[in-house]
Amino acid sequence: MTNYSQLARKITWVLFANQSLASAGFIAAATINSIIGAKLGGSASFAGVPSAVYLVGAAFAASAWGYIMDRIGRRNGMIAGLIIGVAGNALVILALGISSFLLFLLGMVLMGIANAAVVLGRFAAAEVNPPQKRGAAISNVVLGGTFGAIIGPLLVGPMGSLVRSWGMNELAGAYLATLGLFAISAVIVFVGLRPDPRDLGKQVAAEHPDPALDPLNGEARSIFEILRQPAALVAVSAMALGQVVMVAIMVITSLHMSDHQHNLRDISAVISSHTFGMYAFSVLSGRLADKWGRGPVILTGASTLLLACITAPLSPDVFPLAVALFLLGLGWNFCFVGGSALLSDQLSPVERSRTQGTNDLLVGFASAIGSLGSGFVFAASNYTIIAIVAGVIALIPFLLSLFWIRGKPSSVFAETKLPGD
Repeated sequence: MTNYSQLARKITWVLFANQSLASAGFIAAATINSIIGAKLGGSASFAGVPSAVYLVGAAFAASAWGYIMDRIGRRNGMIAGLIIGVAGNALVILALGISSFLLFLLGMVLMGIANAAVVLGRFAAAEVNPPQKRGAAISNVVLGGTFGAIIGPLLVGPMGSLVRSWGMNELAGAYLATLGLFAISAVIVFVGLRPDPRDLGKQVAAEHPDPALDPLNGEARSIFEILRQPAALVAVSAMALGQVVMVAIMVITSLHMSDHQHNLRDISAVISSHTFGMYAFSVLSGRLADKWGRGPVILTGASTLLLACITAPLSPDVFPLAVALFLLGLGWNFCFVGGSALLSDQLSPVERSRTQGTNDLLVGFASAIGSLGSGFVFAASNYTIIAIVAGVIALIPFLLSLFWIRGKPSSVFAETKLPGD
């Protein structure tokens, strides 16, 4: 047996570095997107447009990247995505210089396309590791978001002051920092992501064969055929619907707190608690997915999302909201990591990139729906109604995972690999 574990470890950490740097850039930019939208659009009603354009761009690009990476490899695909992100940041900086809202939105589209390529990195880490280590590998990559959540917002102020001293719009500072981070990340991927995860993944699959994942003598199943498998359906539902629940509550919490006269420091503290829950426990969730099995981790995540939906509207005070939003982030993490590992288990090498891209397309649309829908619901009702609707949605992955676990013939807590039965 060829010893590929050292290569797999190196690739996983390169992908972690890529996720860390890129997410710091994305979060730095996201901190001021709404401000730029309102300024260039000429009205506060345009504040949410940049995020919606960004999310839709990422959603459509995710599926395309899946097919592209099948052809040119994960390494070349991620480099191409980061270069597109550099171009997107440059367009935003130019848009601020000439006060062009349309050019700004075009830059947001390119940023979304770049994000779709970066996020697929978690699946690249999964395919170069054996089944019993996939959850940990995915969680190590997702953990990079912790770095981004901490560093990204800290870049906005200093970079704004720097570019203002150069005679530029201070809002361009975050995008200049993001441009640099993307460029550095592209170099790291170019140098470090060797061999290509796509190629090493084929070797791993050959050394850990699963007859259930070699349909029709190596021919790929259609997306619909794959999603008809109960395990794949549970995985995609956990990621997509978990995303809807998380985004729907998260994006409107700031406005909810503002309506209750909280200052920006209080709002920032609650959102920081949320992002801490989203990323800091990735190592735990991935290792539990390998030890317990994917199903119990998804079930735990969906249960935590339900608990967050119940507790979020109980009090508008900072501490209760911080706890609820922390639980919201933690539940999302368990659903996202557990679902990513479970979906990876169900796919043969020839099915991976395009199916994973389609999955992220669905997750991207879920983000857009959650973001836009929560605003409409909040305007028509209140925060409690949003939490109730989100809780009903969280019940779907909860019930699907529960029924799937109960329908399996053996103890799921002893499993490390769950075939699509």
